[in-house]
Amino acid sequence: MKASEFRQILGIRFYVGDLDGLLDLAMKGGLIVVPSAPVLADLSKDTAHREAIERSDIAVTDSGFMVLLWALMEREWIHRISGLRFLRGLLERPEFRQPGASFWIMPGEADGAHNRAWLRGNGCPVEPADCFVAPQYPKGKLEDFELLARIEERKPQFVLINVGGGVQERLGYFLRTRLSYQPAIICTGAAIAFLSGKQTRIPVWADRFVLGWLLRSMGQPTRFVPRYVKSLKAAPLLWRQRSRSLVPMENPLIPDET
Repeated sequence: MKASEFRQILGIRFYVGDLDGLLDLAMKGGLIVVPSAPVLADLSKDTAHREAIERSDIAVTDSGFMVLLWALMEREWIHRISGLRFLRGLLERPEFRQPGASFWIMPGEADGAHNRAWLRGNGCPVEPADCFVAPQYPKGKLEDFELLARIEERKPQFVLINVGGGVQERLGYFLRTRLSYQPAIICTGAAIAFLSGKQTRIPVWADRFVLGWLLRSMGQPTRFVPRYVKSLKAAPLLWRQRSRSLVPMENPLIPDET
C-alpha cells in the first residue's frame, strides 16, 4: 500500500486511490468503513463509534460533501468512491461470488429475505445460513458472541454489515478485534438495499453525480431531510480539525501525532 493512496481526515485513514485498488485491498481483509457525512458530523459525540472508525483499516470516501469540503479547505481534489459503487465492484469479483465466500448481517428478517433473493438472482449464491439478523444493539461498545461464533464456524472471506451508520462500525470493530482470522469486514450499510429495491434505487448516473442523497430525500423526506441537514455540522468540524483526530488530548484513544 502506497502512502500516497491515503489521506488522514479527522484522524481517519481514507483511501483516495481508484476502485480497482480498493477492491484489491479488500481481498486482503481488514475493517473497511464507509462513513457518510451525517456519521462524520456525530463523531465528536460518540466515543465508541469514533474509536471504531479511527481504528479501521480503510475508510472509503463515500461522502461527496466531505470530498468537496476537503477540496475547498486543502485545495486538493481527492477521489470519491461511494459505498454503492464499492459494493457493485465487489459483486463483480469472481472470488466474491463463490458459495460461502460472503456472510451478510441484515437489519431484519424481511430485508434479509428480499436482499438474499436479489443476490441469488444476480449470481451471488447467498443461503439463509450465510445471513444473520442483527438485534437492536445498545449504545457504547458492542459485543455479539452469537454472531462471532457463526462467523468463526463458517469462515467467510467477506463479512458485510448492512445496518445503520454508527452501529455497523462498532460491530465491525468488535469482530475485527475478536475473530481468529482476518476476513474483509465491510460496513456498506444500506447499499445492498439500493440495489435490491428495498430502499430507493440509486442509478449509476445519480451515484456518479453525488445525487443519491437527493433521491433518498425525495423518496422519504421526513426520514432523510433532517439527516442530511445534520450533516452540515461536518463543515465546522472539518475546518477545525482537518487531518487531526477528534480525540480529546486529556483522554486519547489514539495518540495525536500532529
